[in-house]
Amino acid sequence: MPAITFPTLGLWMGIISLVFGIIVMIFPKILNYIVGVYLIIIGIMALIGYFNG
Repeated sequence: MPAITFPTLGLWMGIISLVFGIIVMIFPKILNYIVGVYLIIIGIMALIGYFNG
């Protein structure tokens, strides 16, 4: 499986940020859940990167 390169990751993070930004503007109360899910995903990615590297 090929590794995800930084430009590809940056593209996906930009798209995801735009989508979640629009969702927060429409439904402001969902912000807590979005931030929680984001932190969990980043934490899992950090742990996977630490233990694989």
